[in-house]
Amino acid sequence: MTGSQDQKRVVTLIASATEIVCALGCRDWLVGRSHECDFPTEVARLPVLTEPKFLVEGSSYEIDQRVKAVVQEGLSVYRVDAEALSAVAPEIIVTQDHCEVCAVSLRDVEEALCQITGTDARVVSLHPDSLADLWSDIETVAGALGVPERGRALEAELKARMGAVVDRARALASRPRVACIEWIDPLMSGGNWMPELIEMAGGDNLFGEAGKHSPWMEWEDLRDADPDLVFVQPCGFDIPRTLEEMALLGRRPGWDGLKAVREGRIYVADGNQYFNRPGPRLAESLEILAEVIHPDVFSFGYEDTGWVRFEGGKPQ
Repeated sequence: MTGSQDQKRVVTLIASATEIVCALGCRDWLVGRSHECDFPTEVARLPVLTEPKFLVEGSSYEIDQRVKAVVQEGLSVYRVDAEALSAVAPEIIVTQDHCEVCAVSLRDVEEALCQITGTDARVVSLHPDSLADLWSDIETVAGALGVPERGRALEAELKARMGAVVDRARALASRPRVACIEWIDPLMSGGNWMPELIEMAGGDNLFGEAGKHSPWMEWEDLRDADPDLVFVQPCGFDIPRTLEEMALLGRRPGWDGLKAVREGRIYVADGNQYFNRPGPRLAESLEILAEVIHPDVFSFGYEDTGWVRFEGGKPQ
C-alpha cells in the first residue's frame, strides 16, 4: 500500500517522522526530507532541505561547545533551505517542537515559510517526550495524511511486538541496574522514552526520568551508583563514531573499578538509528535493550549491527 487517489505531497524534517510516513505505506508521497533522514534507504533519493549551522565533526565535547555557542546567541541550530522547500511544493510539512538541538524545529520551518509566497502548506509539529507520544504522533501523522486506519493498525502492531518483550521480562527474577549514557563529554544520561524502554526490557533505570529531557550528570554520580550495566548510545552517533569516544570514559577515575567494567557489561549501541528516533524503530530499540540486559532470555540478532559489547573499554 504505497499509493492512493488522495496522495499528498509530504515533506518530513525529522527522521522519526520520515519513518512513520513510510511505515504507514506512504513513502511515495514524500517529496523532500531533512539532512538526517536516511531510513528506509530509499529516501536518500529525495531532495535534502536542511543543514546544520555548525561543524558536526570533531569530539563530542567540541560538538557540544559549538551547539551551546549557537543556542546562547539565540540562534537556531539548523537551517531550512526556503528556496528548495518552495521548489518541492509541499502540501504537508512534518517537523517537531521537542528539541531545537536534536532536529529542525517548528521555528525553523515557520521562518522558512515566511520567505515563501503563494504556499498554503499545512505544518504538522510533533512533540515526542515519552513512549505514549509515539502513539500520539503516529495518529497525528496518519490523520494529517488521511490514512487514520493505517495509523491504528501500525500502532497495534508495534504495541503487540513490544508487549511480547514486556511479558517475558516481567517474569524474570533479576533486574540489572542500568546506567544509560546519551552523551559522553560532557556526560548526559538518557531521558524521555529511554527510562521506559529500560524498565520494559527488564532493567532498573538509574538516571533520567521518563517523559523529561535527558539530564546532564556528574561522573561521580555514575561512579558512586556502580551500575550492573552501562549502556552507551550518544545522540546522533552510530557505533563506529561512539567507539572513537569510549577512551574518554576509560580515563575517568574509578572506571576500572565499576562492576559493569569488571563483569564485561559495557555496551555501545547505534543511538542514531534506533534510540534517538521516536518512531516505529523504538520497537527494535526495546528488543536491543532486552537482549543486552537479559542475554540468556532474549536473542533478536542485533549484535554487531545494533550494539557491540565492551571489555575494559575496548570492543571485543
